[in-house]
Amino acid sequence: RGSSARGRGRQFMVGNVPVGGDAPVTVQTMTNTPTPDIRATLDQIRRCEEAGVDIIRVSCPDTDSTAALKQIVRGSRVPIVADIHFHYKRALEAADAGAACLRINPGNIGSSQRVAEVVRAAKANGCSIRIGVNGGSLEKDLLEKYGEPCPDALVESALDHIKLLQDHDFHEYKVAVKASDLFLAVAAYQQLAEAVDCPLHLGITEAGGFVGGTVKSAIGI
Repeated sequence: RGSSARGRGRQFMVGNVPVGGDAPVTVQTMTNTPTPDIRATLDQIRRCEEAGVDIIRVSCPDTDSTAALKQIVRGSRVPIVADIHFHYKRALEAADAGAACLRINPGNIGSSQRVAEVVRAAKANGCSIRIGVNGGSLEKDLLEKYGEPCPDALVESALDHIKLLQDHDFHEYKVAVKASDLFLAVAAYQQLAEAVDCPLHLGITEAGGFVGGTVKSAIGI
């Protein structure tokens, strides 16, 4: 698997959990409660902790969510990843609130100046960043270039996002190239592993319901 074979890639910390390199594989899940409902979110986090989860992702689509995040981080025993979609200010707020990692696509948040602001906030607060490429939301120019989601398109998107972070001298990032098509995702991850030395966040997106989704995710991972 080239330079990214386990034990040979870069390693960094997500909170107090090492990822990449020769660190043990970590298990991450995501809450599905409304994040502003702090009690419900922490109850779910506690159950995940008891099940053995190492890292937990929490959605932060609005200011109510990032406002609740500080208390959620304080109440969690495992590192919290803030799931940011498009608005760079939510990333700034989440970093200040104590998130251990920001899940974001640098190319989705606007200008180079905004990327620089997010990087500064991440560095100032000791946050890592997870680049989350998804076959269902690829950039328009890549869909026009390739015609449909394919491994080349997912990997090119990932490399473009990586360059945006590297251009701002940020290197504590991990990358996902998820797709709901099991074979597409596996092929994209295999191709990405040959091209990068950063940790890979593995997953199948929109896998389905409890039984079908569990089977599909287990096969893919």
